[in-house]
Amino acid sequence: MEDAEIVALYWKRDEDALTASADKYGSYCAVIARNILSDEGDAEECVNDTWLRAWNAIPPKRPSRLAGFFGAITRNLALDRLRRSRAARAGGGIVTVCLEELAEAVGEEDGTDEIDLRDALDRFLGTLTPAARDIFMRRYWAFQTERDIARARGITAGAVRMSLSRTRTLLKRYLNGEETGK
Repeated sequence: MEDAEIVALYWKRDEDALTASADKYGSYCAVIARNILSDEGDAEECVNDTWLRAWNAIPPKRPSRLAGFFGAITRNLALDRLRRSRAARAGGGIVTVCLEELAEAVGEEDGTDEIDLRDALDRFLGTLTPAARDIFMRRYWAFQTERDIARARGITAGAVRMSLSRTRTLLKRYLNGEETGK
């Protein structure tokens, strides 16, 4: 069956579109998922999820090349599954989340060695208000969730998120040589 015919089935909301997609592109998507994931069962679930994601995307989308469309969906699903799996092994996910948040402020490796970065971070922490410093340390040193920090400080999780966002922005500016204010 041609791609245009399969897309037409999706637009008609005909479930035969799913069978036709799996028949024509199932092996292709399985290779993509297996190349990313080490578990055969996870790869199979990603391929099955691909058809559901396609069902929800067509319409309104009308892809002209289904191989690329299904391949991209499978790839993204497999990468998401891989990230979740790694995050779960690294402390229930909170460690990975915290490190990713901090990486945005600290930036990529630019030749700054670890000791210089640690010294700069110590100086930066001295510029913060006690409340902002406490929230920052709870998140990035103790790896507490936003909810746990909010509970401990008697504030909302939204207030914690806002404080962390502002502090990361200040940290980025500080590391780029800009002055920070209390």
